[in-house]
Amino acid sequence: MPLTNAGRDFYAQVATGATSNLFNNANANIGVGDGTTAFDVGQTNLQGTNKLRKAMDPSYPTTTGNQQVYKATFGPDEANFAWQEWGVFNAASAGVMQNRVVEYNGTKLSGQTWIFQVTLTINIGT
Repeated sequence: MPLTNAGRDFYAQVATGATSNLFNNANANIGVGDGTTAFDVGQTNLQGTNKLRKAMDPSYPTTTGNQQVYKATFGPDEANFAWQEWGVFNAASAGVMQNRVVEYNGTKLSGQTWIFQVTLTINIGT
């Protein structure tokens, strides 16, 4: 899955110690939205009208080797719309969107609790 330009730049800053706003339990959020606009590396936020960022569940994210696992629970009164896009952020608002995926994940209804887990694998390009 491709990074956004902001995600790429973030990892470059981490490598040089130029940032401290990491994708950790205190900062990381999974965002879901109803946008269907195609992915573009220049995007900095979800594109839909309806969107919500949700903080990590306890003990997430985790990192093993080159894989990062993010997990958030969306409660009965949260994000009740068609989930057409998602991304991983390092802030509850603004911040860096490291990636964005446009795919239909269903329509969450009021009263439902959904758990969204994302596994990102960082690979060297070919």
